[in-house]
Amino acid sequence: MKKFNAVIIGFGKGGKTLAAMLAKEGQNVAMIEKSAEMYGGTCINIACIPTKSLVFQSNNRKYSQVPKMKFYKEAIEEKDHLTSFLRDKNFHMLDDLEKVTVFTGVASFLDDDKIQVKTDNEQFELTADKFFINTGSSPITPPIEGLEGADFIYNSTTLQQLDTLPEKLVIIGGGYIGLEFASIYASFGSEVTVIDHSPEFLRNDDRDIAEEVKKVLEAKNITFVVDSSVESIENLDGGVVVSYKTGDADHAEAYGNAVLLATGRKPNTAGLGLENTSVEVNDRGAIVVDDSLKTNAKNIWALGDVNGGPQFTYISLDDFRIIKDQLVGDGNYTRKARSNVPYSVFIDPVLSQVGLNEKTAKEKGIAYKVVTLPAAAIPRARIVKQTDGLLKALVDPDTKEILGCTLFCAESSEMINTVRIAMEAKLPYTFLRDAIFTHPSMSEALNDLFSKVE
Repeated sequence: MKKFNAVIIGFGKGGKTLAAMLAKEGQNVAMIEKSAEMYGGTCINIACIPTKSLVFQSNNRKYSQVPKMKFYKEAIEEKDHLTSFLRDKNFHMLDDLEKVTVFTGVASFLDDDKIQVKTDNEQFELTADKFFINTGSSPITPPIEGLEGADFIYNSTTLQQLDTLPEKLVIIGGGYIGLEFASIYASFGSEVTVIDHSPEFLRNDDRDIAEEVKKVLEAKNITFVVDSSVESIENLDGGVVVSYKTGDADHAEAYGNAVLLATGRKPNTAGLGLENTSVEVNDRGAIVVDDSLKTNAKNIWALGDVNGGPQFTYISLDDFRIIKDQLVGDGNYTRKARSNVPYSVFIDPVLSQVGLNEKTAKEKGIAYKVVTLPAAAIPRARIVKQTDGLLKALVDPDTKEILGCTLFCAESSEMINTVRIAMEAKLPYTFLRDAIFTHPSMSEALNDLFSKVE
């Protein structure tokens, strides 16, 4: 049995960054990844990178004379080439390090201090001073009658492997993943129907933002069915029929050449042998950690999606920073210090948010001033021909600090980072109102948006 200073289970963003850091510190590290198709983690292989490649390609379809089926197939090939390149790069980033050994196999704990690794060719045990679990998350398969025997059923991973564009796509789930795929496939030319259990579209967002998003997506030939529950799925004529019931008890059907299950993701803890350890798992399957990401076991940490935090690759990276601060820093940086986490949903245009929206501020009884700006008022939006959308911000009337911002407009995924920096620095809204931005740019819209604060 071989001993390492550290064993990291899962090749995701936090884990791979941690492995490189520990190796640089002179420690011997074992990186265990169960699949050779997942070197580098979820983001570069099946999530952020490939889906954003498809977003980019689908948005370019309107400029192409290539038939949609051929265009889509070429987009999938381009996506696969990109992920293959990045996967190989990530593998060698660690495997080429003298202090890192990459094992491709399935790891399971035998106790707090020992794991078993099963590869295609052998089985062995490893021990270490410290263990770090970074196994990510995977799509949830909902309990639907007929689902198990139905064809043409996909999740967010397997749909990207389909090289034939479905003429009709049914998406079960109207969350951000569902909306992103709806926008992508509608832009490629599919007729898309989204069936959502929620009683209203984007129920956690402000109504003015939600209505604007819905209007834009419906113009892409996307149909939304809310307050509905899927009852059964059945094969029919080269596709499937999805039967569902609406809130008023009406029954309806939707036909698709493909069905995407976009009903959320769950932490990957099954098969880790955690029942043999002191590590606790909650009722959602996530590993329970403290604010320093340490489990109940004194020598085991969990970072990334598997610990139940926000499922973003940049949160996994920030989890690495928390652990790094404990191992080689002063140990003061914890999850308590993390605030104003921004996010972007890559529909077209992109929906980005940071901090509070008006709905949440009202629920919490927080006083605010609100300002809005239509995207059509921005010169850059007209230049790039993306005039749909709405910009919105909340400001504290006493401190003048920015409480939150929602940007539904072109290039909002870049703009929101500027707003977040101002919020973290506790700068008054006037900082962005009076900032000097290049022209013509989308960022200069922040001048106009915050100039509306009275």
